[in-house]
Amino acid sequence: MQSASAYRHMKANIVLYGALIANLGIAIAKFIAAAISGSSSMLTEGVHSLVDSGNQLLLLYGQSRAKRPADAFHPFGYGRELYFWAFVVAILIFAIGAGVSIYEGWSHILDPEPLRDPTINYMVLGIAFVLEGMSWSIAVREFNTARGDRGWWEAVRRSKDPAGFIVLFEDSAALLGLAIAALGVWASHWTGDARIDGIASVAIGGVLAAVAVLLAREAKGLLIGESADPDLVAAIWRLVDRRPEITAVNHVRTIHTSPDTVFVAVSADFDDALSMGRVESLIEEMETELKMAEPRISSIYIRPEKRSDAVVYPPPRRD
Repeated sequence: MQSASAYRHMKANIVLYGALIANLGIAIAKFIAAAISGSSSMLTEGVHSLVDSGNQLLLLYGQSRAKRPADAFHPFGYGRELYFWAFVVAILIFAIGAGVSIYEGWSHILDPEPLRDPTINYMVLGIAFVLEGMSWSIAVREFNTARGDRGWWEAVRRSKDPAGFIVLFEDSAALLGLAIAALGVWASHWTGDARIDGIASVAIGGVLAAVAVLLAREAKGLLIGESADPDLVAAIWRLVDRRPEITAVNHVRTIHTSPDTVFVAVSADFDDALSMGRVESLIEEMETELKMAEPRISSIYIRPEKRSDAVVYPPPRRD
């Protein structure tokens, strides 16, 4: 269990470190190009890359904090702290990335700077596109490995590890932003209207705002608490229900306490003929069986409960 979890964390860190290195280099180059050319969209892109770099650092920090062992104050561990930092990342993209981009673009529209030689802009944008494309390809490859046969949007909605899809969304927004910036720089010089460069900056801010809203929505669900994959819930249900001593499974409730750990609560109606001692030993047997069948299960609570007294949920359907 620990080795598999460590391997998943290592793979996630490869994506984060790759994106961090690319964004830091790109941010420096964009700021230099913006200072030389006076391009609003290039300055916006520099802020975008700088914010992305900070976001990767926050996610790495969140991963480190989430690995702390459980204690008396947090008996289920600190795994969900990663979800908090993912939500902070979404806020930063919206407040700093989108906010600065739209403000800078609007200022440039109202008071455009004289056009200068755009050559350095094109050079930096080309290099940035290559580096961002490399980071994006790494993120896509790792995300495809994790999503299996699911569609992209379904995989994002079901993912319990925000690091993977946040980097994917950021890199996708970065590539789109680079395309918009290049188009803005070209159109400004082709038409002789420097305000178009400001319009491109506002458009980049709009892209970042849209990405931030999507990320905030997903991070909020994880932070509040999401159930495990329906296939896992169905497997737990079957393992409990197949025992002859169980007359009915009332419900199986789950919640992710981290991307790799799940808390499970089961309500089941036990045969009335069983003694208290047998019920206790049976619960221990079921807990051991469930943890062996699914290593992601960190804690299990099995409650004997009459079906007539319980809140009954139907067994989940497999997709």
